[in-house]
Amino acid sequence: MKIVLFANTEWYLYNFRRSLALALRDAGHDVLLLSPPGPYGEKLRALGLRWQPLPMDRRSLNPLREAALLWHLVRLLRRERPDVVHGFTIKCAVYGGLAARVAGVPGRVNAVAGMGYVFISESFKARALRPVVRALLKLALGGRNARLILQNPDDVALFEQAGLVDAARVRLIPGSGVDCVRFAPDPVRVRGARVRVLLPARLLWDKGLAEYVQAARLLREWALPVDLLLAGDPDPGNPAAVPEATVRQWVDEGVLDWLGHVDDMPALLRSVDVVALPSYREGLPKGLIEAAACGCALIATDVPGCREVVEHAVDGLRVPVKDGVALAEAMARLVRDAGLRERLGVAARAKAMAQFDERIVVRETLAVYAELGH
Repeated sequence: MKIVLFANTEWYLYNFRRSLALALRDAGHDVLLLSPPGPYGEKLRALGLRWQPLPMDRRSLNPLREAALLWHLVRLLRRERPDVVHGFTIKCAVYGGLAARVAGVPGRVNAVAGMGYVFISESFKARALRPVVRALLKLALGGRNARLILQNPDDVALFEQAGLVDAARVRLIPGSGVDCVRFAPDPVRVRGARVRVLLPARLLWDKGLAEYVQAARLLREWALPVDLLLAGDPDPGNPAAVPEATVRQWVDEGVLDWLGHVDDMPALLRSVDVVALPSYREGLPKGLIEAAACGCALIATDVPGCREVVEHAVDGLRVPVKDGVALAEAMARLVRDAGLRERLGVAARAKAMAQFDERIVVRETLAVYAELGH
């Protein structure tokens, strides 16, 4: 079987779908990875995977440029003649789905991780784009040989209520999975006198960075023995991007430490006590399930995606969305109660192994391909 995996960044393919691509290749399938150009393309090639850059701009709204991209994709798919095109994120679902239909690709699979900027933001631009994206999605996702993979029940309900897809063609798969062998607790770590809290995410406002900073300021006022860390890169291609200058101001203010991009996430997660993700909405957050696998105590907002990972007071704490005070109070509770941190971390690790191991995700994704007759 020949499979095309198509994403809007090569970073996403490397960090979120590398295991799927390698598993497909090792099972004897021919795999082609497509994305805009970027440094992670060479990292994919170094693994022996076939990656090809596309002339794609995530932020472009230029009709001529977008039509040229669509035609480029159609010609590429006609040349490659894949059995399945599997697109990730909404823009790739639209473009990959439409191009695959025109090129006569037998199977179309789209995995939408969260609703994305167009559906989350209330900005004028997002609201103006929404009906257009909705119409294109309906066209791209339609047809007997199409499947839509969603990551949480809220998104399933949303897509069905919007009439974007036939419910019979939706499959629920919990995220992109986590390697629970690589991401595991450090059995010999000695906890320090100060509690370390980490927010691992791209630097976007809708990841809850404003609330995280508000909580950091409150914890400093309360004089608690806690250090707040932020790990992640700026994402200038996203309309919700936090300017790097703003992040540097927070660092200069002394409210948090910014680690930037971190290559060895398992080592970082083993070195912290609590991982917080005060996001506004998720598909199924990879950072949280990696932290869970490492046995960290979790704090997350009570929103779609996050609530699939965190059950309040069982394997983490949930807080209301856009509430920096509640976030600070949850952090303070975990700072003061080492026993609670320990119990939540053990339960989080158990859930990650049972529900989010990447082998489960690969197996269920292959089952979707099989449904399409391949």
